[in-house]
Amino acid sequence: MNLDLKTRIYGILEPGDEDSKYFDPFIMGLIVLNVAAVVLETVQSIYSAYAFLFRAFDVFSVAVFTVEYILRFWSCTVNPRFKDPVRGRMRFIMTPLSLVDLMAFLPFYLPVFFLDLRFMRAMRLFRLFRVLKLARYSEALQTFVDVLRLKKEEILLMFFAIMILLVVSSSLMYEAENAAQPEAFSSIPVAMWWGIVTLATVGYGDVYPVTLWGKLIGSIVVILGIGLFALPTGVLASGFAEVLAKRKEDRKMQKFRCPHCGRYIGDLACSVGPGDDGPEEK
Repeated sequence: MNLDLKTRIYGILEPGDEDSKYFDPFIMGLIVLNVAAVVLETVQSIYSAYAFLFRAFDVFSVAVFTVEYILRFWSCTVNPRFKDPVRGRMRFIMTPLSLVDLMAFLPFYLPVFFLDLRFMRAMRLFRLFRVLKLARYSEALQTFVDVLRLKKEEILLMFFAIMILLVVSSSLMYEAENAAQPEAFSSIPVAMWWGIVTLATVGYGDVYPVTLWGKLIGSIVVILGIGLFALPTGVLASGFAEVLAKRKEDRKMQKFRCPHCGRYIGDLACSVGPGDDGPEEK
């Protein structure tokens, strides 16, 4: 009986499960309302007029999120990944989504947190995307993950190249501008702010070179930044092309699989005829 109850609760709490068709819209609506409440609370006139309602809604939300987390913690052993009563639950607690769930209500119980971390509840929407049952979104997300996995070495190399260029350009700009603008370029770490906005071709204009050497260095850095930040676009584009081509080929070959042995039709190892029950013994 206890196991059946735990399985039922796990099914209700797990987004996308058949038993969760009523709970999912409720929890998603509650999350959206919480985000709206956090935003409206920053408007002093609205908060002053409805402070009691905001407080009551926050208490209700925290109670729901707390009970939900406790039930998830108790029923997580239904999942084979967390089947061990102790180590499985510890592993469940350390999962990213479980940590987000914890941060959704923990600030309420820890008033020493001065930051309003209730906005973390918005991140829980990532779990509830599965409620929409739109397969193309999950497939698109998986495609993006596959691209990052395929091109991780190239992306990592470009990241280090950007960091090296940032340090070098900031150091040169510090040497060129420190005497003329000691406040704006007081140190290399401070000059890195200029380096970041310049390499990203944003250029806020709050910090800019005034000396001849500084302007020359800045011009070179801008040109290098445009070229350097264009590289990830090409790498990701080629990665998407490779992954999509591979998936297309897999789907095409899937049509030619033998329904009996699972091998591709035309393979010499597949010798199942239309009236056979299985592959012939060679």
